[in-house]
Amino acid sequence: MGKAGITVSPLAPASFPDLPRIAGVEFASAAAGVKYQGRTDLTLIRIAKGAQIAGVFTRSATRAACVLDNQAKLAGGGGAPDGAAIIVNSGNANAFTGARGQESVDAVTGAVALALGLPATNVYSSSTGVIGEPLPHERIVDSISDLVDKLDPAGAAEAARAIMTTDTFPKGASAVIAAEGGEIRITGIAKGSGMIAPDMATMLVYIFTDAKISAPLLQDALTQGLGSSFNAITVDSDTSTSDALLLAATGQSPAAEILSLDDPAGRAFIRALHGVMLELAHLVVRDGEGATKFVEIRVTGAASDEDARKVASAIANSPLVKTAIAGEDANWGRIVMAVGKSGAAADRDRLTIRFGDMVLAENGWRAPDYDERAASAYMKNQELLIAVDMGLGQGAQTMWTCDLTHGYIDINADYRS
Repeated sequence: MGKAGITVSPLAPASFPDLPRIAGVEFASAAAGVKYQGRTDLTLIRIAKGAQIAGVFTRSATRAACVLDNQAKLAGGGGAPDGAAIIVNSGNANAFTGARGQESVDAVTGAVALALGLPATNVYSSSTGVIGEPLPHERIVDSISDLVDKLDPAGAAEAARAIMTTDTFPKGASAVIAAEGGEIRITGIAKGSGMIAPDMATMLVYIFTDAKISAPLLQDALTQGLGSSFNAITVDSDTSTSDALLLAATGQSPAAEILSLDDPAGRAFIRALHGVMLELAHLVVRDGEGATKFVEIRVTGAASDEDARKVASAIANSPLVKTAIAGEDANWGRIVMAVGKSGAAADRDRLTIRFGDMVLAENGWRAPDYDERAASAYMKNQELLIAVDMGLGQGAQTMWTCDLTHGYIDINADYRS
């Protein structure tokens, strides 16, 4: 069972991974009672002096005060010579809360800055949960001294649990790179289950590395990985007001400094970072609200990458496609529908549709050897591949989604209760 007796997603990994500690990063979690009673809902992360910070955020026009505050702070360059901190609460998004929203952000980040001896400009905050409710920031402020006392380099797993809302399992991923002079470690945690759609960010994500790397290079490495990870997943086509991804490099690895993303060291770092990003993104889809199927949508042969993305998104976000998947119905006609409505260039007679290795439709018609029984049997798998070749060009895009079940309604019909 997950938090508050919630049944864990059938797509969840067997256990939380053993994440490598990152030199210069400490975590602490507490139960502040922001919304939930009897469970951790607050996390403090302290990052050592000399760190470099990068980030990406939701582009929602109604984004929360904490997101706006973080964006303003990162506009200063991302360097943290005096160190930095991240404070995260679950249960309340502090979004659409008027001027009080910024007052709450200032109160929380100011209290963290005072407790840790940091400039407030280096304290980042995140809030996730109900929109439109004033944040009871006094409860957070009152918990900060307890958090400071409990800071621990081994606290990532508990932090991953504390930032959960409708999540059924905590999410973590890591990588270790053999580099010149020693290892470089990367550890990440995330939360996300609903209100997930490509428009960076799509959740709360915190990634840490001990690499020596400048903030501009760190930001570039992060941005390069978005299109194939966090901006390539969708649960319900909805974009949150509050979501953020923060990436911190402490520079405490013995490995040589990464001076370019185009040399072997830089390319190895990017591969590892993007691998962690993709794994976390997949975990969010696997915990999609009510999900029972993990679905890869692979579009090739489009007139352009942009067209391929339109097609993949139309399929991944279609309620008709997603409910057919939930019902284990091999209704490939709904894929045809989604391609047609996507706005991408399409030619009926060049289109090929596959479920797994099976060709269902090609050359403008059902495939000659189409086997309804085999297609229906395939749909019973927990992990599915829907592949569409447009037959028009070289454009390609892969996205990941989940099915749409009654469980999604059950979770969201009484989310505020």
